[in-house]
Amino acid sequence: MQRQNTSEPGKDLGCACDSGSSSPSAPVRIEGGTPGTSGTVFRIPTMDCASEESEIRNALAGIGGVRGLGFQLSARTLRIDAPAEVLPRALDAIRQAGFDPQPVTPFEQADQHAPMAEGLGRLGASLLLAIAAELLDFFAPETAVYKGAGMALAAAAIWLAGFSTYRKGFTALLQGRLNISALMTVAVTGAFLIGQWPEAAMVMALYAIAELIEARAVDRARNAIKSLLDLTPDTAEVKQPDGEWKEVAAADVALNAIVRVKPGARIPLDGMVTAGNSAVNQAPVTGESMPIDKAVSDLVFAGTINGTGALEVRVTAAAGNTTLARIIQAVEQAQGSRAPTQQFVDRFAAIYTPAVFALAVAVALLTPWLMGIGWMEALYKALVLLVIACPCALVIATPVTVVSGLAAAARRGILIKGGVYLEGAHKIKVIALDKTGTITEGKPRLVAAEVLSSPLQEAQVLRWAGALAVHSDHPVSKAIAQGLDVSNGQLEQFTALPGRGIQARLDGQTLILGNHRLIEERGLCSAGIEARLAEHEAQGRTVTMLAMDSQVLAIFAVADTIKESSREALAELHALGVRSVMLTGDNPATAQTIARQAGIDDARGNLLPEDKLTAIEDMQGRYGTTAMTGDGINDAPALARSDIGIAMGAAGTDTAMEAADVVIMNDDLRRIPELIRLSRRTRAVLRQNIVLALGIKSVFLVLSIIGGATMWMAVFADMGASLIVVFNGLRLLRK
Repeated sequence: MQRQNTSEPGKDLGCACDSGSSSPSAPVRIEGGTPGTSGTVFRIPTMDCASEESEIRNALAGIGGVRGLGFQLSARTLRIDAPAEVLPRALDAIRQAGFDPQPVTPFEQADQHAPMAEGLGRLGASLLLAIAAELLDFFAPETAVYKGAGMALAAAAIWLAGFSTYRKGFTALLQGRLNISALMTVAVTGAFLIGQWPEAAMVMALYAIAELIEARAVDRARNAIKSLLDLTPDTAEVKQPDGEWKEVAAADVALNAIVRVKPGARIPLDGMVTAGNSAVNQAPVTGESMPIDKAVSDLVFAGTINGTGALEVRVTAAAGNTTLARIIQAVEQAQGSRAPTQQFVDRFAAIYTPAVFALAVAVALLTPWLMGIGWMEALYKALVLLVIACPCALVIATPVTVVSGLAAAARRGILIKGGVYLEGAHKIKVIALDKTGTITEGKPRLVAAEVLSSPLQEAQVLRWAGALAVHSDHPVSKAIAQGLDVSNGQLEQFTALPGRGIQARLDGQTLILGNHRLIEERGLCSAGIEARLAEHEAQGRTVTMLAMDSQVLAIFAVADTIKESSREALAELHALGVRSVMLTGDNPATAQTIARQAGIDDARGNLLPEDKLTAIEDMQGRYGTTAMTGDGINDAPALARSDIGIAMGAAGTDTAMEAADVVIMNDDLRRIPELIRLSRRTRAVLRQNIVLALGIKSVFLVLSIIGGATMWMAVFADMGASLIVVFNGLRLLRK
C-alpha cells in the first residue's frame, strides 16, 4: 500500500474559534506563507483559527485570477498571489465575509513577535461593566431608572467585548452559516431581549476573555519552535579582506565568508570549521544532550553553543536558509497537515453545530407544550443550550495537541513533516532499516586489500581502485579511497550503477568497482573468489572488487562498527512491540552478522533499490503499518513507498530527506522509539480532549433541557471545557 499524501501546505492548524458548517474549500493552489513567497501580504486582526481561514477561502472561491493563498495564523496574515486588478475584488470579498484586511509593510512582515492577542484593557473594562450590571440588578430597587442604567451598563459591556463576535456572527447568519460567532450572537442578543441583560453581558465578557486566554495558550504551542530563532545571534564577526574582524548583521553575511565564534558564544550561521577545535552543544538542532567535538572540516549549525575553544567557520548557508531556520519552516508547514482525528472533528463539527441550533429551536418551541413551562423560560433554556453547545472545545482539541507534539519532537531533533505522521506513528508494526549510516556508524574503514595474481603490477591495480573509489559518494568507496591514499586519476565515461557500484575508463581500460552482485552479473566470479568473499563476509565485512572485462583484479574488505545507540534503540522498539528488519545492498552473510550483533529480527541482503521497495510492500501486506529508515539515495524509493519514511538527517542525502516524512537530525536511532512513544501520548491526549469536550457538553446539555443550568453555567461549561483541552494538549510541550 502506497502512502497517500494528505498534507495541505500553507495551511495552519487553528485555535478555539469559529467552527461551522461552511462549505468545503475551493481547490485553490496554496503557497507557503513564509517570507519570499510571491504575493501581497495583509494582516487580518480577527483571523486566528482554522475555521476563519476556511471562511476566507470560501469567500475567495468565486474570485477568478487568485493564483494562491498563504495563511500564517500565528501572525494573523494572509498572502494573496493575484494580479493587481484582481486584488480589490478579493479584498471586497474578504470584507463581505466579516473581516478587515489591512496592508502589511515589509518591516511588519519581518516582525515575528507581533502581539497575538490584543484588547486586554478593553476586555477588562467590559468585565467591570458586566459586574456592575449584575450588582445593580441584584441590589438596586426595581425602578425604571435603575433598570435603564443596568441595561445601559450591560449593553456597553456587550459592545466592548463582543464587537468582533457580533460582526462575524451577523455576517455568518446573513450568509446562512452557523458558527460559534453566530451562536453567541443569537444567544446573547436573545438573553438581552428577554430581560436577562446582566447575564448576557457577563456571558459575552467571560467568553471574550476566555478566547483571549485560549489564543495565547495556542500561540504558545505555535511559537514553541519559533522561539528557537531567538537562539541565533543577530550579528557575526566576519573576517575582512585585510585580515581584520568586523561585527556585521548575520543577515548580511555572504556565503563562504569566514566568521569567528568565541568560546561560550552561539554560532550565528551554518558552516564548516576552517580553524580551531572545540566541543559544541547542538541540543537546539539535534536534541543531543552531550556536546560534540568539532575540528577542521566538521559542520556546525546556527544557534548551537560553542564550548571552550575559538572557532573560525566558513559560512555555508545564508541566515534565512540555516538548518535551524529550515526546521522552523518545516514545522510551520507541518502544522497545516490535517491529522486523521482533526479531519474527523472537522466533519463532525460541520454536522454538530446546525444540529444543536435545530435542537435549540425545538426546545424553544416544544417545551412549553411538552413540559408546561412559559414561553420566556423555554426561550431562556434554548439560549443556554446554544451557549453550552458551541463546538469551541471540540474544534480546538486536536490542533493544539498536534502542534504541541510537533514542537516537542522538533526540540528533540525529530522533524515531523505533518500531524498525520505524528498521529500515525503509534500504528507502526514493523520498521525496515538500512545498514550503513543507519545501524552502523556510516564511517567504514578499509581493513583488507588483496590484489589477485595478474600481469599487472600491484601499485597500478591499487591506483586504479583508488581513482574509481574517490569519485563515488558511497561510504564504502570513500573508505577504500581513504585507505589506499592514492592520487586522483582522470576518468572517462564515469557511470554510477545504483545498488551495484561504478564503472569508468582509465588508462584505456574499462574498469568496474562494485559489489558481489555486480561481479556475478558480469560473469567474473569463480570458486576461489567465492571462498575469499565468504571468509570476509563471515566477519561482517563488506566486500568490494575491482575488475576488468575479463577478470577480478583485487578484493577490498571494509568494516563498519555498529552504533551503541542502535542496539539500545532496537531493544526499545522490541519492548514497544515493533518488529525490525534490515534491508541492505550488502551480501546476505554480512547482513545476517550485523543483524545478529545489533539484535535485529530479520535481515535481507543483496537488495537493489527496487528490491527494497518490494520488501516494503511485502511487509505492509504481512504486518500492516510499515516504517522505513535510511539515509541514501538508494533508500529514497522505499522511504516514499513506506507508510512513514524516516531519514537520517545528519549523514543523509537531500533526496532521502525530501522523500521522508520524519527526519532524525542527529542520526540516533533511539529517536525512533521516542517518536512512537510521543505518538502514543499524543493519541491518548487527543482522545482525552475529545472525551472531555463531548462529556462536559453532554452533561450540561441535559441540565439545560431539564432546567438545571443557567447562562452562567453555560459559559463556564463552554469556555471551561475549551481551556481544559488547551492546557491538556500543552502538556506535550513539557515532555
